[in-house]
Amino acid sequence: MPTKKFQKEMNSGTASLVLLSVLSKSEEPMYGYQIAKLLDESREDAIAMKQGALYPVLRSLEKNALLSSKVEPSVSGPPRRYYTITDEGREALPLWSGIWNQMKSFVDNILEGESHV
Repeated sequence: MPTKKFQKEMNSGTASLVLLSVLSKSEEPMYGYQIAKLLDESREDAIAMKQGALYPVLRSLEKNALLSSKVEPSVSGPPRRYYTITDEGREALPLWSGIWNQMKSFVDNILEGESHV
């Protein structure tokens, strides 16, 4: 059964939205492990987003100017890259959230049988 593939596809589609949302609510820049830890604490019964999967998404969001980052030294190890949401990211977030809500509603309606296909 291709459950892992399905989960991976679902994660790749939602990770950008989740990361923008987390960083939009943060008053301080955050580094990858800090974000992963926050997501793990917030997950309740949901499947966790693996830490290693976050970094490509963070880089992609930065490449698309939705996040910015800077590297700062760390007292307890290698330097850390801190991410901050940009103005473009703040503009994208409500649009992406609207798309998510439309898609979620559509899928929920189909799964619950409320729509005639």
